[in-house]
Amino acid sequence: MQLVFIYGQPASGKLTVGRALAERTGFAVFHNHLIVDAVGAVFPFGSPEFVRLRESMWLDVMRAAARTGRSLIFTFAPEATVAVDFPQRVRAEIEALGGRVIFVALVLPETEQERRIDTPDRSRFDKMRSLEMLHQYRDVFVSSMARMPEPAITIDTATRTPDEAAAEIVGALTTD
Repeated sequence: MQLVFIYGQPASGKLTVGRALAERTGFAVFHNHLIVDAVGAVFPFGSPEFVRLRESMWLDVMRAAARTGRSLIFTFAPEATVAVDFPQRVRAEIEALGGRVIFVALVLPETEQERRIDTPDRSRFDKMRSLEMLHQYRDVFVSSMARMPEPAITIDTATRTPDEAAAEIVGALTTD
């Protein structure tokens, strides 16, 4: 089982790249907003119950996939309400079940992030779409990204298409 853990700031293209990677690999896409939106329908974002349930549900799905040999692509936006050690715990749990975790960082210039933040495709899920909110939380996003594990690869999504990014990730899956 392989878990491709794609992380990046809002509007970096995590879901778009994840879907392109799924087309190439057949891996399931476990987009973080599937859980964030479900738990957020009941509990306010960042509340203790929200944080506990979100993490529990993320991990339950990943562990079940590892136990059954089902490879996954997980998209993740590092931010302050997620435990700092969450990615490391994911790696430890998946490896304990015989799986492998490949961290992939998506980056982009601030100007491109600002251009993308309110595109129509971001409205499908309850994603951040406010330029004002992006500016307000930018320092938190930057510091949260800095605490992530070292990625196997880093991809600038302003200079690569989703298909090019997916091809690069496939290359990382077949090496190492």
